[in-house]
Amino acid sequence: MLWYHTFGLLEISLIITFFVFYGIYLVKLKRVAKQLNTNFSSAFYKFTLRCAIFALLIISLLGPSFGSAKKEVKSVGKDIMICVDLSKSMDAFDIQPTRIEKIKFELKRIVQAFNSDRIGIIIFSSEAFMQCPLTFDQNALNLFIETMNSSLVPGGGTDFAPPLRMALKKLEDDKAPLAQTKSKIIVLISDGEDFGEDTQEVNSLIEDKGVKLFTLGVGTQEGGNIYSGNGLKMDRSGNVVTTKLKPEALKDLANKTGGQYFEINENKNDVARMINSISKIEGEFRDARFVDTSSNKYYYFLAAALLLLVLDVLVNIRTIRI
Repeated sequence: MLWYHTFGLLEISLIITFFVFYGIYLVKLKRVAKQLNTNFSSAFYKFTLRCAIFALLIISLLGPSFGSAKKEVKSVGKDIMICVDLSKSMDAFDIQPTRIEKIKFELKRIVQAFNSDRIGIIIFSSEAFMQCPLTFDQNALNLFIETMNSSLVPGGGTDFAPPLRMALKKLEDDKAPLAQTKSKIIVLISDGEDFGEDTQEVNSLIEDKGVKLFTLGVGTQEGGNIYSGNGLKMDRSGNVVTTKLKPEALKDLANKTGGQYFEINENKNDVARMINSISKIEGEFRDARFVDTSSNKYYYFLAAALLLLVLDVLVNIRTIRI
């Protein structure tokens, strides 16, 4: 027999309270019986009956489970590859504290929101690197997210093509049927500065495969500066570098694949909307398993306690109603 609750302090307190107060009651009852010259020993029949009632109530409170049954458990979920831009422009602080730090915080929200789905992370600048393969392990995902910084990838600008190509390849490696590609999703997070030449070609491949691409732009139209060493980053002419959000390329990529564009700027944060939009996409059926289950049968013991309680009310002892 299994128990839903463990026998603990609450049950011990109830038992002690029951016996203390019933002991006081029996002492008083004995005095009354002596004065009325009645048989006090018959009161122990009631005591035994009420102890049985109390024991059944304690057992039902603990939630006994017995017997076995087969229950089918179906696994349904999505595969989400998240591509995160870690180029130097993501160190800009027009979004506080910086664009990268803000994205790290929001990525943890995304991981928590899709805890029943597989998530993978790709980091990129001019090249792409697999940070975390598709996994259900939220702890591993959060660990990889926490270590993200712009020094993990080489400089040289931003190219959307390598991360998108890698994300599509990793999603295709599962060899899912064509009907299930609707549950495969790519999320591209960047400030929109794309210096690559093959982005549209890769985006066409994503569109052909039926994979939805959601894009998240991070930054402001006014732009922000980047810390470098002891001061602000300068260009070769000695001018302070200002990097601005360029949403046009991100919007175009999302629209062509049936996805959506979202944005984080100084006035709004669309991450909750993006989570809601992705949540509406139907997950694919993965597998079904039959597991052994046992159900809580507390009501049997509760019913027995109620029957004994009725018997207790109906049965009286001589002279005194107890």
